Amino acid sequence: MKYTGTTYRPPPEAFTPLLQVTAGCAHNRCSFCDMYRDVQFAVETLEQIERDIIELKLMHFRMPRVYLVNGDPFVLRAERLLEVVELIKKHAPECETVSMYASISNIMSKSDDELIQLRAAGINDLYVGVESGWDKVLNLMNKGHTAEEAYSQMERLNRFGINHRDMYILGGAGTGNGIENARKNAAFINRTKPQMIWFGSLTITKDTDLWHERENGNFQEATAREILEEEVEVISLIELDDVVFLGNHPTNTVSISGNIPADRDHFIGTLQQALDSGNAGDLDRVHVRSMI
Repeated sequence: MKYTGTTYRPPPEAFTPLLQVTAGCAHNRCSFCDMYRDVQFAVETLEQIERDIIELKLMHFRMPRVYLVNGDPFVLRAERLLEVVELIKKHAPECETVSMYASISNIMSKSDDELIQLRAAGINDLYVGVESGWDKVLNLMNKGHTAEEAYSQMERLNRFGINHRDMYILGGAGTGNGIENARKNAAFINRTKPQMIWFGSLTITKDTDLWHERENGNFQEATAREILEEEVEVISLIELDDVVFLGNHPTNTVSISGNIPADRDHFIGTLQQALDSGNAGDLDRVHVRSMI
């Protein structure tokens, strides 16, 4: 199998076969992220992809689902993505779903007809790094899209039956802004209706743009208490009838996972218990976090 650099995948895809179709990240300019800074973006050849599919098939025998890596494989032209799916189904005809990370700009680059074709081919369950529904935070993170652009693209995915699993960052707005960020995020989630929501906490790694902003005094991180309060607020405001909520990223102080609204009270109670029983000195400081 060929994998270039560190390979990342969402926790729900822990047991899904991973197939490299790109190396690195096409955007690679998010101010908080250094995941692909040491990998030049490249597109894998179809010949290498087919060799890896054959090897995956030997390893897994049945592959009803395949996850494409790395950073944002949905950047590929629709024609190339369809070729990849065709190769997967050539060797694993039982494959029903091909999933991957996708950015808002990736979705924007696809026509309506292309999205329809991709969904018909089995591409579904796109993991989208929304990060926030607040333009102030999106600008700070250098995401390359606005909240309204993100909404427009999510609406297109919904229209053509492509499920999206959206990722948000707790603490992304910095100290003093958590509650407002939670309200913006909840409003955005209620508009876009994802099938899954995944929340992690802001992690600033050395030499990223946001690290320099913090070192220069232009950004102040939220405390552990503020992040927990932000999470309570967003959970309380989500109005969807049935959505998977994952707050189990390793960067989070408290791990929770389940469904909203079914587990809402349990989530809030668990987070509130951490707020009420935690050491004040510990909660009121900025935690040093790791992405791993």
